[in-house]
This record gives sequence, C-alpha cells and structure tokens, in this order.
Amino acid sequence: MSQSSNSQSSDITAAILVIGDEILSGRTKDKNIGTIADMLTEIGVDLREVRIVPDVKDEIIAAVNALRARYTYVFTSGGIGPTHDDITADSVAEAFGVGIDVDPRARAMLLERHRPEDLNEARLRMARIPDGADLIANPVSKAPGFRLGNVFVMAGVPQIMQAMLDEIRPTLTGNAPVMSETIEAGAIPEGNFADGLREIAAAHGSVSIGSYPSMTPDGFRNRIVVRGRDADAVAAARAAVEALLAGLRA
Repeated sequence: MSQSSNSQSSDITAAILVIGDEILSGRTKDKNIGTIADMLTEIGVDLREVRIVPDVKDEIIAAVNALRARYTYVFTSGGIGPTHDDITADSVAEAFGVGIDVDPRARAMLLERHRPEDLNEARLRMARIPDGADLIANPVSKAPGFRLGNVFVMAGVPQIMQAMLDEIRPTLTGNAPVMSETIEAGAIPEGNFADGLREIAAAHGSVSIGSYPSMTPDGFRNRIVVRGRDADAVAAARAAVEALLAGLRA
C-alpha cells in the first residue's frame, strides 16, 4: 500500500495497547484492534497509534506512561484474568504510582457469578483494582475492567472486550465524525497518478488522501480514499482526484 496523506489537526486522539505474549507469538490472533478502531471512527476519535507488548511489567508500564502522556485516551486489552501472568492491573497501578488491592465493588460484581466460597485467591485477582479507578462493568463474565485517568483497561477475550467497550462508549467525547469517499482508479497503475495525487494532497491540507491497491478476481485494481471532517473540503478533493483520473484515462 502506498499512501499520500496530510495530517489532520485534532484535539481528541487515542492509542490502543494490546498486552500479551500470546499475541506476539502468533498463537492468538488479535480481533480487538479492529473493533476498537471501528468504534473510535464512528464517534470521531482519531486513532493514532497501536502497540503490542508482552506480559512484562516494565514494558507495560513504559508503554502506558508514554501513550497516556501523548493521547487523549488509551485503551488496553488483555492481562486482567486470574492467572499469574495477568499483570496488567498491577502494571497500570504502578504506572500511575497508586496502590492496588481487592476492591469491594469489584468483589460484589464477582459474587453475582460466583458463590462466596468459590472466590479463591485466583478469582480475587480479578477484583484487584488500582486505587481511585472507576470500574467498567462486564455483563458477560462479571469480572470488571477499569478506568484510571485517561486509560481504559479491558479484557482480551473479544466478546468481553466488546461488552466493556459498549459500556464506556457513551462516556467518550469525539471530534466531528470523519467522512470518507472512495474513488475507483481501476487498473490505472499507482505510478501513473502518484505525482498528481501528491499535488492534490498538498492543495487540500484539511483532508487525508490514500491510495490502496488490491488484487481482485478481475485483476489488479486501485482505490483512492479521501477522508475528512469538512464535507465541502472532502467534495473538493474528490473532484480533483476524479479530474486527475479522467485525464489519465483520456
């Protein structure tokens, strides 16, 4: 994929931090990045960065601190279960410099699913919440996520992560929604329109313009996508792209 784009100024940005050795090893295929990205696009939050880190406390802490300082929101997935390698909650607490312990609110949520005598040490790990955090309800398995500052800590299991995402979505503030227009370039090679596309991108600085080649049953095809928050600016850029392609087809 080659892409010609201009940065769009925005006040509300986000990063995703995926935590887990199983993702890095390829044993588990991540499904959460796309789900979170789709939601952010819908509400007008610009996703600017995605990181994947192992189950290593120092690396989680470093990533959390770097991302929360740079972006409006940080969404993490993975590492809040009952086993020894689920260290996300402890790592986030350390990143913020706060304590962590079994939270009575979280314990009460677990009791909606488990009998008191079944709340062993492993299950109570899922009720350990950093001091000062707000809980994120989990209607699927009851073990909550949490929000601390601008960091939202959610489960790695896609169904549970989706449920938590649904819970927090109404609390998020976004920019104006992004509009997207797709122009079919057909079989015109990217090299034929790259210079013209770069000139159009430079002349229409409030939008982003990307070129996306793909293989189809009918052969190699290109699509050009124009994205932006101002309808007139998007329309003007689209018209310029269409004029460029029409000239190349003539």
